[in-house]
Amino acid sequence: MNPTVQDVDRFEAARPRLEAIAYRLLGSASEAEDAVQDTYLRWQASDIRRIEVPEAWLTKVLTNLCLNQLTSARARRETYVGAWLPEPLLGGDAMLGPADTAEQRESVSYAVLTLMERLTPNERAVYVLREAFGHPHREIAEILDIGESAAQQIYHRAKKHIADGRTRTQVDEAAARRVIEEFLLAAAGGRTEPLVELLTADAISIGDGGGKVPARAKAFEGAKAVATFMRGLLKPGKAKTAMTGGSVNLYLTTANDSHAVVAAVGGQVIGVMCVEVTPEGIASFRNQVNPDKLERATRQWAAMDHGKPLLTAF
Repeated sequence: MNPTVQDVDRFEAARPRLEAIAYRLLGSASEAEDAVQDTYLRWQASDIRRIEVPEAWLTKVLTNLCLNQLTSARARRETYVGAWLPEPLLGGDAMLGPADTAEQRESVSYAVLTLMERLTPNERAVYVLREAFGHPHREIAEILDIGESAAQQIYHRAKKHIADGRTRTQVDEAAARRVIEEFLLAAAGGRTEPLVELLTADAISIGDGGGKVPARAKAFEGAKAVATFMRGLLKPGKAKTAMTGGSVNLYLTTANDSHAVVAAVGGQVIGVMCVEVTPEGIASFRNQVNPDKLERATRQWAAMDHGKPLLTAF
């Protein structure tokens, strides 16, 4: 039976929520869109009249499609060139989903999306459905075809794994912005020593170039190593300008409901640096420079009023 206009409208009304779930599960906007489209095809082919709770049915189908994707993604990432980082979403992107509570914002933060890569597919699904979308354990158990007590145990295990990697408290937005601005200006000015003072002792910097843009496979660790790398990254040079195709402007903005720096050449986003700031200083730079993972960000950027750049790096 072909879906009616009402059936299509009902799916489209659910699409933003489904995309937000899929993005949190997969860490990729393009893969999330594909998973939601596959869900629609199954919705279209089903006997919709017999589906009692369409939203629950759609969530179950989508989640299981994403679980299959996560299982195959693990194998693909073993051959991925360099470090794998999620695809960043700039502030205002509807795929970020609900952000009414601290838990919802935390679940889509770049740091937590990165940490979720350590979870099993089931742990990730339970964590996302419970933490970000408030599903009771009974519903999660039905979605994953497991017992309710098993869903509870998986959730507590997943939450502990995330908490173990998130031992720091965040700072307010204005203070964080000042620290990031001071750091970038000092780095661009050629001063390395002040950078160390703005970093935590165990700071890290890691990048994802996907084999298409130079990016060190292993993270820089420790304040001195990170400061030296960031200073070198922002140091002007003809080779860098030739590689980027022009002068690189840096803008302070947000991505994944947290602090970020966008590097752009004209209207093209060539990098999104997600920055984690703590009361002790900057704890991490996670740099996405794989062009395949910046296509959506570039489209968003073109539609945004992003103001003047903080600085022109080179």
